[in-house]
Amino acid sequence: MNFQQLRSVREAVRRGYNLTEVAAALHTSQPGVSRQIRELEDELGLELFQRAGKRLTGMTPSGQQLLPVVERLLREAENLRQAARDCASHDTGPLSLAATHSQARYALPGAVKDFRQRFPKVTLSLHQGSPRQVAQMLIEGEADIGIATEALDQYPQLVTLPCYAWTHCIVVPPDHPLLDGEPLTLARLSKYPLITYDGGFTGRAHIDEAFALEGLQPSIVLSAMDADVIKTYVELGLGVGVVASIAFDADRDRNLRALDAGHLFAVNMTRLAFRRGAFLRGYVYGFIETFAAPLTREVVEQAIARAESDTARVGPA
Repeated sequence: MNFQQLRSVREAVRRGYNLTEVAAALHTSQPGVSRQIRELEDELGLELFQRAGKRLTGMTPSGQQLLPVVERLLREAENLRQAARDCASHDTGPLSLAATHSQARYALPGAVKDFRQRFPKVTLSLHQGSPRQVAQMLIEGEADIGIATEALDQYPQLVTLPCYAWTHCIVVPPDHPLLDGEPLTLARLSKYPLITYDGGFTGRAHIDEAFALEGLQPSIVLSAMDADVIKTYVELGLGVGVVASIAFDADRDRNLRALDAGHLFAVNMTRLAFRRGAFLRGYVYGFIETFAAPLTREVVEQAIARAESDTARVGPA
């Protein structure tokens, strides 16, 4: 048994049993992948995959039962490599971040700048996606740290920690009637076309819930996952924008005005996550604390211990 065989099994499942894609992911040939899988099956004395001719079509019940063990062995092998690197060099290596656009554009820059000053030898890579894409990148090992407001706490494979709370604001052109000094209410907002986030992004669920609770049906004429796009169309006069408060900067957004909407919509919580069971190198703890100061190494290690305790109690995620 070797790790290449285990990787072939894992990638076959991840790639929908398409051996051409598996071979490309593992930088080998399709016959090589088939051979690795067959050799492992022969050694174990059972078939892991269902087949139609030479094609893999799914996993057998035995394969489904053993897949978590395969995943765990590969994860622990990577943890061993990470631990060895950490022993050899505490402040040198790669760090892959996955975040939604709002986090990458508005929340991360300051933390990344400070982190680079503390750990100049760490190579950073930043991936952007939807909250669910961020979670998937973490689960598949494509990213070390993920940051988003939605979805991350819905995956048992992840350890998730709260970072900071935030609210929405309303953005309008300088001459808009909502700037008349009268109280801002959902009823007033509902009289104007709205531009806000796509469903599943940046607190959109709280926006929809607030209007629904008041029995109001807002006219959302445009939705996007990018606050800069929303603000652009507000400037063009297409509607009133509802964006995260961190996305508005009075100096940068000089053609717009902002109204606090913290009293209209529920508070949102941005979370940071990493894969359960992953080994975190010293500088990863450093980044977490740089991004969210309350998340010290001690706090993170306590969260990891709780996650391991939960796993031991209910079984592997």
